[in-house]
Amino acid sequence: MGTPEFAVASLDAFVKAGANIVGVITAPDKASGRGMHLSQSAVKKYAVKNNLPLLQPVKFKDESFLNELKTLNADVQIVVAFRMLPVVVWDMPPMGTINLHGSLLPQYRGAAPINWAVINGEKETGVTTFKLQHVIDTGNVLLQEKFPIEEKDTAGTVHDKMMMIGANLLVTTIQRIVDNTLSEKPQADFEEAELKQAPKIFTETCRIDFYKTVEEVYNLIRGLAPFPAAFTFLDEKVLKVFFAEKEICQHEMACGEFLTDGKTFLKYACSNGFIHFKDIQLEGKKRMLIEDFLRGYRFEK
Repeated sequence: MGTPEFAVASLDAFVKAGANIVGVITAPDKASGRGMHLSQSAVKKYAVKNNLPLLQPVKFKDESFLNELKTLNADVQIVVAFRMLPVVVWDMPPMGTINLHGSLLPQYRGAAPINWAVINGEKETGVTTFKLQHVIDTGNVLLQEKFPIEEKDTAGTVHDKMMMIGANLLVTTIQRIVDNTLSEKPQADFEEAELKQAPKIFTETCRIDFYKTVEEVYNLIRGLAPFPAAFTFLDEKVLKVFFAEKEICQHEMACGEFLTDGKTFLKYACSNGFIHFKDIQLEGKKRMLIEDFLRGYRFEK
């Protein structure tokens, strides 16, 4: 059960491992673009290409869908980047339903664990396989694997690493369950002084607060790149920032003011230095490197 590209890696890993995939469940096709053409999820495209049985329920509690799901007679269900499931669905298979989460649970429960780990400046993150229970992201842990978050990693690069690490961990999880060499561990057994959450990202989350430190602004930009992207305003237009560099120093400028030579740099003042914008997109324009942008832009102020 999954929808985006992130879930495709796990499905592909099971196919290559020789698993008997009795069904693939993904989101219904959606109308998108100017012509409102129907677009298929990444998981559906993979399933169709590999001739895997496919279900696309609109509502999980529909009797027809539940009957089809029962007919598949699955031993276990795997959920990767999918919608919340009702109990009648996740409790159906005898071996339960296993979810892949993009953090080291119980840390960073929620919709955006990758983003928040980078925004908060974490030096490592990981993936967790766990059994689904009533409250989201609280089920018993099966396996975990850690990996470092590098200084220049973005949410995008962490996502790509996690996609492959998580896919392999899921296959290992199922193999060990089948071999009876894996025991569940309640999340309450993990000693944590403070639990950090990973709520959904909203527009206001993405707005840069230049009264914060250079490090905090730098991490926000990394944690929101490439999507939805941190932003500020330039000449009253939205300016998205995809990559930046830090300059720690003392200065006399007000936080949020910018300096530029009009050719090679555009930097905004923070509480303890400057943040240099390197890869940007101004509202109504295409994404470009700062040198290319400055070459053709005339500042109003």
